[in-house]
Amino acid sequence: MSQIEKRTLGTTDIEVPAICLGTMVWGEQNTEAEAHEQLSYGVDERGINFLDTAEIYPIPPSSEKQGLTETYIGNWIKNRGKRDDLIIASKVCVSDVIATRESTHKFDRKNIREAIEGSLTRLQTDYIDLYQIHWPERTANFFGKRDYDKAYDDSDTTPIRETLEVLKEIIEEGKVRHIGVSNETPWGVMEYLRLAREEGLPRIVSIQNQYSVVNRHFEIGLSEIAIKEKVGLLPYTALSGGVLSGKYLGGKQPESARFTHTPRNARYNAPNLQPVIQAYVDLAKKHDMDPVQLALAFVTTRDFVTSTIIGSTSVEQMKTCIDAGAMTLSEDVLAGIQEIHEQYPNLHA
Repeated sequence: MSQIEKRTLGTTDIEVPAICLGTMVWGEQNTEAEAHEQLSYGVDERGINFLDTAEIYPIPPSSEKQGLTETYIGNWIKNRGKRDDLIIASKVCVSDVIATRESTHKFDRKNIREAIEGSLTRLQTDYIDLYQIHWPERTANFFGKRDYDKAYDDSDTTPIRETLEVLKEIIEEGKVRHIGVSNETPWGVMEYLRLAREEGLPRIVSIQNQYSVVNRHFEIGLSEIAIKEKVGLLPYTALSGGVLSGKYLGGKQPESARFTHTPRNARYNAPNLQPVIQAYVDLAKKHDMDPVQLALAFVTTRDFVTSTIIGSTSVEQMKTCIDAGAMTLSEDVLAGIQEIHEQYPNLHA
């Protein structure tokens, strides 16, 4: 089997594989037994011991199922043991669907403390290796928003300083080892870093944002920060929700596929994206490659990427994705990707 490279997580001493197991559909598209099967294959057979989850999962989010994904993982950890062999990342968010907390609109002391205790309980662990702010409490450009409105009133949002202060407390208590951000902007990342530097607060070690061959916005402002500040990217939607496999082309709706199961996030498969998706599928076929592996290999080999988060609903899908993590693209393939990118730059928001 292909060997997956290990990389350093930010400025820590933690080595993580270049592929991370995403878990967000476990509890929605996958049963607990299926989740455990994927975990056993990914971790024990392939050595992918880096898991990413969140208190809000599974996706699409709902109050009825919220927390199921962490619960599934926790039950597997309890049965398997060897917790210290794993690197577990989770997230705290601001959302109305969080049924396990009283108040869910602030990254303040009360909410972060309730959130971390809930995640620790569901995961059946004493600590989380990487605890991430799922998306900014303030209004900003994320989840497909391109334009910024200076009229936003964020006067009531929790200061980042306060968020970092409570994160410092739970790190000192041993409940969290390191922290990161997700769906964050260049300003936000630099503000977290500034406060850490100037006020002795915890330093973020990762950024979890969208990144794929059809959405390379990260390169514009955040890639330089990621490299120079050693705050690596943990990219999600490297396959744009699966559309870069080509399985939705021509209006197809494959049985059990994510957007067949849950018609949401239309921006991943918008009409204007069809030509560029087809172009990448054709490029992969030209070089006798699986389109999934072309898309994932490109993302995983970027200099600013620490570990690419994959999302699978079966062991077979997971095998394909993990294998992509060990691939190196030829100069001809890279040139083809760049040619397509220059023709269709960042159509996916």
